[in-house]
Amino acid sequence: MAQLKKVVDPFGEVNVHPLPGGVLGVTATILMEPRREGTQTGIALDGSGSMRKLFGDNPGGGVVSPLFAKPKLENVIAPVAQKICAYLARTVDADKSTTCIYWAVGANGAEIEPIGNLTAEEAERYPFTGPRDYGTGTQLLPAVRYFVERFAAAPWGFYVFITDGELFDLDEVKQYSVRLARDIAAGRRRPVKFVLIGLGPDVNEKQMEELDDLETGTDVDLWDHKLAAEMRQLADVFAEVVDRNVRVADHGRILDPHGRVIKNYSDTGLPALLKFELPAGTTHFVLEVNGQRIEQPLTEAVPFRATSAAAASPAPSAPAATTLATPVVPPPIPRPPASEPIPVAAPVATAPASPPIAPAAPAAAAPAAPPPLPPKHPWDEEPKELELDLTDMIDLELEKPKGDDNLEMEQ
Repeated sequence: MAQLKKVVDPFGEVNVHPLPGGVLGVTATILMEPRREGTQTGIALDGSGSMRKLFGDNPGGGVVSPLFAKPKLENVIAPVAQKICAYLARTVDADKSTTCIYWAVGANGAEIEPIGNLTAEEAERYPFTGPRDYGTGTQLLPAVRYFVERFAAAPWGFYVFITDGELFDLDEVKQYSVRLARDIAAGRRRPVKFVLIGLGPDVNEKQMEELDDLETGTDVDLWDHKLAAEMRQLADVFAEVVDRNVRVADHGRILDPHGRVIKNYSDTGLPALLKFELPAGTTHFVLEVNGQRIEQPLTEAVPFRATSAAAASPAPSAPAATTLATPVVPPPIPRPPASEPIPVAAPVATAPASPPIAPAAPAAAAPAAPPPLPPKHPWDEEPKELELDLTDMIDLELEKPKGDDNLEMEQ
């Protein structure tokens, strides 16, 4: 199953997988913040040796002369941890505090170091300077077990793991996850969701995808993964967390590129979890909801466009031209106020059309003027990344760390 790198609002995640006959199976979620009674949350920060520089920790040593002094290291992990921890505590956690730990510390990276439970306000001030004893390996399973066992009685658990490198115990994590998923499906364990977030250039995304796509023999989907540089907003951590029984709109339809109806939710209401099939070779699909049309490309080569649903719909038998407009989406789900809003880039203005050039006089010998340029539309522009503080932290690309080692759908 391929998870699309870029999705448009209001989607949280879009996965595409081939079916027999070349048909494309699509599973998409509408991005929502979960609201579940008794939810416990946690955030675990990789404390292995390769993270030292990212925490701004200079181990010392080197040339004495200031002539060879190296630039002071910046702690790029702290802003990430502060924002995610505060966000979970403020919006999801039943106790309004998030449990924080360092993982992959100590011998072989097999230990954890608790930080404590932080409220949103405490998290926003906490320095997150790194563990006392950086690990010599990167083992994820101890951190997973810590949250599962500590909050075994919680009705639901949501836990975020941040790493910069490669997991040393991927097979063990997979085996444990399969057993855990089966216990959850059988009612022996309470449901949980894990999100693995990768930071920096050395992240092994293939490992993250293996966990994300892990087959457990159940309907329980334990893992999701994100690259921090690709996250549009903090709420993206909930991309796979949806309640299949929730209806986000009274009506809605899924259309193919020619306007043919693929799925009609007019009678049932538009669910937060969408599943449908598209013909082979389809480049994008259209979500028609609340008087708007939102196009979701299925390949990186297809640009995003959104159109008003009030425009004439193309006839099923033949494609028809559609009036295109500036991208518009349904209003976001209300959220509790954050301590500081996430900045969003202003929409790109449509360039006005060039005025027509008057025709030359018949007797004029001058060559004919070139035709006017067509109007420039927003979708011709290079897409702009949202100015999200979360991507600022990913200036990890600015210096490749040199260290010892390498960060349901709803059940």
